[in-house]
Amino acid sequence: MKIISGKLKSRKINIKKNNIIRPTTCLMRKIIFEWLSKYINKSKCLDCFSGSGILSIEAISRNAKHVTCIEKNFYIYKNILNNIKILSIKNAKIININILNWLKKQGKPYDIIFLDPPFYNKIIDKVIYFLKKNNWTKKNTFIYLEKQIKHKIKIPKNWISFKKKNIGQTIGILYLVNKK
Repeated sequence: MKIISGKLKSRKINIKKNNIIRPTTCLMRKIIFEWLSKYINKSKCLDCFSGSGILSIEAISRNAKHVTCIEKNFYIYKNILNNIKILSIKNAKIININILNWLKKQGKPYDIIFLDPPFYNKIIDKVIYFLKKNNWTKKNTFIYLEKQIKHKIKIPKNWISFKKKNIGQTIGILYLVNKK
């Protein structure tokens, strides 16, 4: 899988073939980062379901200040660590933990949060609850959510839909937190 743009443009990351992760497509990544182009520089990002790590690596490539990647599967986590090492990325923290355990503690707000959970998984509603409850967001935090169109999710009233794009049965939505 190739990095689309930025200082790491055209570099490849290794992804172990499996049925566990579903990396964000090249087209959707291009759209996401066009939406975020004015906001990504020097941002602090959280990637809640890192999987391949491609969203975090794209953010770093585009000058995000720091990225925290959360991945619960140990083998996938090790793959992200390996890619980060190969690409000589120093401003990423990769954590092997279940996202709910990470978000249950009080946090410090992020500028951009990526939510690309496994499809057919109801965990996203709990993740959204803890993001709001435990101080992981602030006014003007951007939250990118990727999900199946048919999957209904309860979105907090202070998350304003900023941009959205359907590709096949998938929808990507960029929210802006309007107020704390």
